[in-house]
Amino acid sequence: MVDASTLNSDPDRLFFAYWVPNVSGGLVVSKIPQNTGWDLKSNVRYARAAESVGFEYALTQIRFTASYSAASQHESVSFSQALLHHTEKLKVIAAILPGPWNPAVVAKQVASIDNYTDGRIAVNIVSGWNKSEFHTIGEWWLDHAERYRRSYEFIKCLRGIWTAPEDEGFTFAGDFYRFRNYKLSPKPIANPHPEIFQGGNSDDAKNNGAEVSDWYFMNGMDLEGFRTQIADVKERAKKFGRENVVKFAVNAFVIVRDTEEEAIRTLQEIQGKADVEAVEAFKKEVQNAGASASNRQGMWATSTFKDLVQYNDGFKTKLIGTKEQVAERIVLLKSLGANLVLTGFLNYEEEVEAFGKNVIPLVRELEKQGRGKDEAFEIERTGDVYRK
Repeated sequence: MVDASTLNSDPDRLFFAYWVPNVSGGLVVSKIPQNTGWDLKSNVRYARAAESVGFEYALTQIRFTASYSAASQHESVSFSQALLHHTEKLKVIAAILPGPWNPAVVAKQVASIDNYTDGRIAVNIVSGWNKSEFHTIGEWWLDHAERYRRSYEFIKCLRGIWTAPEDEGFTFAGDFYRFRNYKLSPKPIANPHPEIFQGGNSDDAKNNGAEVSDWYFMNGMDLEGFRTQIADVKERAKKFGRENVVKFAVNAFVIVRDTEEEAIRTLQEIQGKADVEAVEAFKKEVQNAGASASNRQGMWATSTFKDLVQYNDGFKTKLIGTKEQVAERIVLLKSLGANLVLTGFLNYEEEVEAFGKNVIPLVRELEKQGRGKDEAFEIERTGDVYRK
């Protein structure tokens, strides 16, 4: 097996991340057996295996209440910190939900963890989709545009607190947050600050990605969807001189089997054994959450029942087939402008490590051959699978 440091030596490489299963129920809302634990000991195994085979990021989830078959949920920041203390290279992205969290608390907490772990924590600012969760914990439920406007201020505050001059501190007067000469010490080790991820599908989300985020998360979608969304965010980013600054991460559920037929059968079994009640409840929540988006294109706006069996439309990315097929599709995603692939698996006990051993080296070999740079070539070679 190739050492991970050698595997990831090219500065122009595609990054790989995985969803951390820190909530119960696995990564699909299905009654199919899943060999995936949500406890810390299991997740430490997954994290250590992942960083040893080439994964460079992991993303924890945030839930405050039971939802979408996740009856139990570990808190994201403390869970991220625990994983960081059990690993050496992996960067862990902690999901943060404005409303329950204040940017002063997050800035302080994350700066401290960043110091403890040599700059290996990042944050993912999620604007929220679960109205009932907000009501249950006594938080105001804002309409779509206001939730993203709050997230915009939240990110601005994090950046400002982390990078403010030592002698002046951070001052901000917004509609949701206000600071006066706040001086954070110690500052984060990460330069210029811990990375900030954020995603969505609406105009509000794209504007935030264009102006204030380091990374823009995208749900799974078809070929034209990826091309259009990346181009749109980059065009918006030009107004701020950030078209070459913001990076793009693609969500994907991965099923790698010896044959494509076997992989497709696994997908069909996952969807065929879907937890219908849980999926329908999730569908209702997310469609309500996105209904007030100005372009009517909030996340999951066009998702079918089968799509919603997996978090964030991961089936649509079609990393389902043999290891060679999956590697080819990954370099196509890179050619479209993706900088990171966020993966999820049915059986974490086996599949996280297997993906790193069997797929990542194939991607690196294709990258060495110059693949993933010529969009037209990659679409001609592999793009038809996304048009089916």
